[in-house]
Amino acid sequence: MLNPRWVCPRLTCFPSKIPSLFTEVSSFTNNNKKKKKRYMDEVDIVAFILESLDSSDDVECTLDLFAENLSSKNITVILRSQSNWENVVRVFKWFKSKEWYVHNVIHYNVVLRILGRAQQWDELRLCWIDMAKNNVLPTNNTYSTLVDCYGKAGLAKESLLWIKHMMMRGIFPDEVTMSTVVKALKDVREFDRADRFYNNWCSGKVDLDDLDFDSSVFTADGSKSSVPISLKQYLSTELFKTGGGILDSNDMDDAIPEKYVLTYTYNTLIDLYGKAGQLQDAANVFADMMKSGVALDTCTFNTIIYISGSNGNLLEAESLFVKMEEKGISPNTRTYNILLYLYANVGNIDAALSCYGKIKEAGLFPDVVTYITLLGVLCTKNMVQAVEAVIDEMEKYSVSVDEHSLPDIVKMYVNEGDLDKANDLLQKFQMNKEPSSVICISIMDVFAEKGLWAEAESVFYRKRDMAQLQERDIGEFNVMIKAYGKAKLYDKAVFLFEEMKNQGFCPNDITYNSIIQMLSGADLVDQARNLTVEMQEMGFKPSCQTFSAVLGCYVRLGQLSDAVDVYQEMLRASVKPNEFVFGSIINGFAEHGSLDESLQYFDLMKESGLSANRVVLTTLVKSYTKVGDLEGVKSMYDQMYNMEGGLDLVACNSMITSFAELGLVSEARLTFENLKAAGRTNSTSYEIMMYLYKDVNLIDEAIKIAGEMERLGLLKDITSYNKVLICYTINRQYHKCVELLREMVSKKLLLNVRTLHALVIILTKGGLPIEAIEQFWSCYREKKPYAFQAAYTAMYSLLGMHTFALESAQTLLESEDAKLDSVAYNVAIYVYTSAGDVDKALNIYMKMRDKHVEPDIVTHINMVDCYGKAGLVEGVKRIHHLLECGEIERSESLIWAIKYAYKHCNRQFGHVMRFKFNSEEDSEDEGETEYDVGSDGETEYDVGSEDETEYDVWK
Repeated sequence: MLNPRWVCPRLTCFPSKIPSLFTEVSSFTNNNKKKKKRYMDEVDIVAFILESLDSSDDVECTLDLFAENLSSKNITVILRSQSNWENVVRVFKWFKSKEWYVHNVIHYNVVLRILGRAQQWDELRLCWIDMAKNNVLPTNNTYSTLVDCYGKAGLAKESLLWIKHMMMRGIFPDEVTMSTVVKALKDVREFDRADRFYNNWCSGKVDLDDLDFDSSVFTADGSKSSVPISLKQYLSTELFKTGGGILDSNDMDDAIPEKYVLTYTYNTLIDLYGKAGQLQDAANVFADMMKSGVALDTCTFNTIIYISGSNGNLLEAESLFVKMEEKGISPNTRTYNILLYLYANVGNIDAALSCYGKIKEAGLFPDVVTYITLLGVLCTKNMVQAVEAVIDEMEKYSVSVDEHSLPDIVKMYVNEGDLDKANDLLQKFQMNKEPSSVICISIMDVFAEKGLWAEAESVFYRKRDMAQLQERDIGEFNVMIKAYGKAKLYDKAVFLFEEMKNQGFCPNDITYNSIIQMLSGADLVDQARNLTVEMQEMGFKPSCQTFSAVLGCYVRLGQLSDAVDVYQEMLRASVKPNEFVFGSIINGFAEHGSLDESLQYFDLMKESGLSANRVVLTTLVKSYTKVGDLEGVKSMYDQMYNMEGGLDLVACNSMITSFAELGLVSEARLTFENLKAAGRTNSTSYEIMMYLYKDVNLIDEAIKIAGEMERLGLLKDITSYNKVLICYTINRQYHKCVELLREMVSKKLLLNVRTLHALVIILTKGGLPIEAIEQFWSCYREKKPYAFQAAYTAMYSLLGMHTFALESAQTLLESEDAKLDSVAYNVAIYVYTSAGDVDKALNIYMKMRDKHVEPDIVTHINMVDCYGKAGLVEGVKRIHHLLECGEIERSESLIWAIKYAYKHCNRQFGHVMRFKFNSEEDSEDEGETEYDVGSDGETEYDVGSEDETEYDVWK
């Protein structure tokens, strides 16, 4: 064993960098003690050099002191251990400057790999030229290294030029080089080319022509975007200017292997076929690997497990995992990450969490991929506590949340309505690191989708220095404009659009399409149209959806000629209109009764190769209905009927509506019954028929339909409830109205004007004074919170349902949401008077006066009724006097109330009183009625016989 003091921390961290040296030292026998001591001394020196190079910037001084006459292997160790490419250049330059140094291809390979991984192409070129000058011939390992470096940098074409170079030098790729080429092509999704290269290699040849393809930079999703090659990268001509000498062709033949045998090769091929979707080929390679006795490793199983699971064979992936353990191959963190990802994809949270637990059980450590995957699946399910537990555990081990997890966590908090935690997370992350522009765009989009423009704006205007400000991604502007649009802050969106141009950012097609569609949706069509023109002047072509949005806006605004202009503009821009464009124009003309124009664009739609859909045909049905063209209606109906799948529900309902509007009751009834027989009716179907029957005065039929709707549970929204309510009201089924209304209130439906209309019909037919009716409408117009409650409370009382009325009145009086006015007090006085509780009615009146709420005409009418029923003739006389003195506005309802109150008092006390109304109009209508007030203060009046019918102002 080596003495621990000889092993520096640098070597402890990177033991793989000197495995051959350690192995040799440990294998010496006692007979080689002198040689062993020399090796151990060299190890001591290498360890000291590495430690010194790590702690000092003076590379040359360190090497001058300790690096004389080191062996080639130790030089390799020192070169490999340099993590900084500048250091490796300086170290290598120092060794090459010594007379005792012997140039070695292994050293050049090490340096080339470090420079390539750092993408230092100029330094790599100089190293290659230096290699040629010193007559160091490149080997397969050299070319494999270069192919690997260029391939990982995304320079697939340039990496393959090295294969051409080695072939011209007479070197045939060995198995490692072949596998590296296949991997480079696989990584840029050139699957077919990679497969051909592999098959050709197995046949002992390489097709150089097949290595040519357009130079491209490959994006993360594998798509290509052609860009000029950087001058720092090799041009193909330069590759052949320098390099080693040409080998004899016989040597090349000897280098061709009969069969690949490396585990790495099998793993590469399995991954290639898996990513190419050739699952059977991947399975065949795996089976051949086991059959040939080639050692399987963790990478093999990780690859095949992922391929199987990601293609829907989760059970097979699980069985492969079991087989992996049976063969004694220990899973690593990546294995569990793959299984965690597969379980997360199918929503199996428990299995995903189990994989996470097994990582620690196996003595492994979760990595960044583990946490990204785990947090992603937990956030998707809005498992807030589980997410926070994972984050706490990460903090315990000093592991920061990766930026790729931020959008998922923020979205989870936003979905839960906890914006404070979302903002705290972002602030905490920004303290340590600035999120990338891509991540910020994703976070802003989360806020934008929910209309949280202020939160999106906070991310957009986050603190950053001026250099970073100039590097802001155009996508950030696009998402911020979207956020303003979602929040309907159109001025802000337009301002930001102009501001981005002022800052030197050129809007792209996404920017234009987004803001034009947004402005069109807000009916700001002039601005949208101007931007459409500007977009085309900038060299962008508006999408069909953008043209459709502008055109649709013109249609909504009734500007059909402008809509037609946009249609013509689409044709000039070579943008083919879709069915939505034609549908908008056809609908626009149909709504304005222009049937001929609708049919003209309908024909153009069919000529363009678009099939007539049900929406368009339904629109034409409506258009034919408006002009009373029954044959046209039936023609469109037949076309819909013959479409694949037959008539849909919307089309059928439209047909029933058309028949109803044309007064064709029998046809409407037949269509409806056919729908019922097919089990395809909905609430709309029933509502149409119910109103049809109502309009043609078939009230019994309408009531029958209403009853069916209730039994079938088709009353789900305020619209359907209102229609049934109106139907019951017209048929005077007031108790059914009350049942329905109480159900609406219990379901907390938002009552609207049609609900109030139904209530008013009942109250008017019941004899409620016109002044009270007007007060309910006034409450509704002024958006008083108790407008509806006041109306239906009065209705309960009117219908004699005093228990409901008293309960509702008490709730109304105890309401703390709004300041009560005279309307609420009037209803309460009326309810308690009708229920016979005149004392409570009088108390409410006193409370009303205490609250400084002035009585109005309805208050006086109610109080006269209350005084009359209580036998308080003085109260009646007081209000009567105020009326005669002109202090209360004259009202027929009030006069009748006073007359009824006097009659009620007369029956109660049995006095004969006389009084004459000072109204010519009253005398003409009712005859003379005299009232005399005696000296004792009592009033005697005579209103006719006792069997005269009473007039109840409320009933």
